[in-house]
Amino acid sequence: MSESTAYKVIGTRPIRHDGLDKVTGRAIYGADVQMVGLLYGKILRSPHAHARIRKIDTSRALALPGVKAVTTHQDLPSLDDKIADLGEAVVNMRYMSNNILAEGKVLYKGHAVAAVAATSPHIAEEALALIDVEYEVLPPVMDVLDAMNERAPLVLEDLKTSSIGQKGDRPSNVASHFQHKLGDPEKGFAEADVVIDREFHTATVHQGYIEPHNATALYSPDGHLTVWCSTQGAFAVRSQLAEILQMPIATVKVVPPALGGGFGGTMTY
Repeated sequence: MSESTAYKVIGTRPIRHDGLDKVTGRAIYGADVQMVGLLYGKILRSPHAHARIRKIDTSRALALPGVKAVTTHQDLPSLDDKIADLGEAVVNMRYMSNNILAEGKVLYKGHAVAAVAATSPHIAEEALALIDVEYEVLPPVMDVLDAMNERAPLVLEDLKTSSIGQKGDRPSNVASHFQHKLGDPEKGFAEADVVIDREFHTATVHQGYIEPHNATALYSPDGHLTVWCSTQGAFAVRSQLAEILQMPIATVKVVPPALGGGFGGTMTY
């Protein structure tokens, strides 16, 4: 056996540079960011799983004292189909923009429809109730197997299946079909002593990090945007913001404060 090597860090118990601030409560997390003139945002979400947006009237909300702005998808730049890297995955930027604020249709219960900025969270919450949205409710698709049926209602009406490098010729709820193969599976099943075939259904789950989703933004008169948010992928967030808002990437800065969880939703979003 080779002689053990003495390392300065490996095998030791180094002091965490952020440990003292975190255990004493001095650490600033995303939701702790404060500044003069801070406005508070609230989101109006769809009560329907699938519906067309016929009309959004924000006039009553805008007239409420303390409300500074009400935003719908019409206020966002129109984006073409473009694939962007999220760090752990890739995304279509047009779909991401439509997920921020719904354009034309809501695709799930809770889909964001409008956003309010006000001088207090209470006023912003009150303003949400003053936004009038006219929906045409559509049949929802609640099961993945039902969604793959050719007669199922289309969620994204312009989506065509990408199947093993080939694009389909008609709309579908199936975004992509790909295969991973190794060896001869059919031969393996035929030679196996026992073949067990089961189907499992699991509920939707989400991580439980010790802080809420958060973001604070400062847009300066010189056209520069600074965003403080809980993320480990500051450069990925910067790229996404620049694409969605159609701003030069040099004018966007993302500052990650202390994190309350290092996984899932705090990785790059």
